[in-house]
Amino acid sequence: MTTPLCRFCKTPLIHTFLDLGEQPLANSYLTAEQLAAGTERAFPLHVRVCHKCFLVQADDAVPADAIFDDGYAYFSSYSTSWVAHAKRYAESMAERFGLGPESLVVEVASNDGYLLQHFVEMDIPVLGVEPTANTAAAAITRGVRTEVMFFGEQTGALLAARGDRADLMAANNVLAHVPAIGDFVAGFREVLKDEGVLTFEFPHLLNLIEKVQFDTIYHEHFSYLSLLAVEQVLRANGLRPFDVERLATHGGSLRLFCCHMGSGHEEADALAALRDEEHAAGLDQIDSYGGFAPRVEAVRDSFRAFLAVEKTAGRRIAAYGAAAKGNTFLNYCRTTTNDIEVVFDASPAKQGRFLPGSHLPILSPAAISAVRPDDLVILPWNLKDEIMGQMALIRSWGGRFVTASPETQVLP
Repeated sequence: MTTPLCRFCKTPLIHTFLDLGEQPLANSYLTAEQLAAGTERAFPLHVRVCHKCFLVQADDAVPADAIFDDGYAYFSSYSTSWVAHAKRYAESMAERFGLGPESLVVEVASNDGYLLQHFVEMDIPVLGVEPTANTAAAAITRGVRTEVMFFGEQTGALLAARGDRADLMAANNVLAHVPAIGDFVAGFREVLKDEGVLTFEFPHLLNLIEKVQFDTIYHEHFSYLSLLAVEQVLRANGLRPFDVERLATHGGSLRLFCCHMGSGHEEADALAALRDEEHAAGLDQIDSYGGFAPRVEAVRDSFRAFLAVEKTAGRRIAAYGAAAKGNTFLNYCRTTTNDIEVVFDASPAKQGRFLPGSHLPILSPAAISAVRPDDLVILPWNLKDEIMGQMALIRSWGGRFVTASPETQVLP
């Protein structure tokens, strides 16, 4: 087999970070007809690390248009905590950078307008760039001007040429989703005004490693990002970071503030501190990436043991959250409806369908009183508190909440 090349620096990728075997697409929820047809496909999910630039990345196993099509079912607005996070961001950025009616805020991967709607409410002009037609349509109905397109250097140049140049650009949890990461970042260089600000939010690789967050690995995530790797991509495309904030979202994320190389934005102390932290953790040494796979296997074994004990005791188990991370986890653990009966999810776009791979039926959270599970496994552990509040009814019949990462535990 031909050795793949790093998607950024083209170095041969000879070091495996984690191999999760064959997995279905994590956001490809099945209809009853598709389930009956038995034609579901699986693709290799093999993650490697480049020993030159230290970009951790999955093999190119799936074409992008097979993932982001009109049936893409993730709508950001169904998470109330995420919408609240977006509102705080909008208010903070407007104040910090003095945004107003003469400004333009551009979000790339703007989904259903969950973030830009808050700028619209402040009378700040916006433009969303979103490749999935159904989520873009939802944004437009919210009054969020949106273009349906994949973003990159060429489309960035087209937007700039027609006058859409941004004072603020946002890209939340999308940098990891692009196969051609260099071309993608080059698009921001085209659209961003000379003294404009660009913010990226992405889960921090250091958290993934330290907290064994392997369920954030799936085909839509082409890269797993450190400041070390992202800074190299930025500088190769005429951009640089100047500040960073640590966020609790997605199990621990970074909000990286970026600008043109020649911009007047001064570098904050927080950036140097993060560089030092990554260096201390060995993210600039290839040997530091070894040993992750055995820790992932231990998480799987802990969960399988829990399921076996519960099944022997005759307890009924359900799950909450038809999210991509849960699908990676369930499929790696070889979970089926013999282990977990159903999964509840608040998104109507997913209800009535079945999870990829495990084939758990997806029900509305309102159905929990009819199902009455003894245990509810919370798959999106980053939303644990929100979900426990929403599903508190389970405690009325003695039901328990369970999380499975970094080890399986029953929550108090």
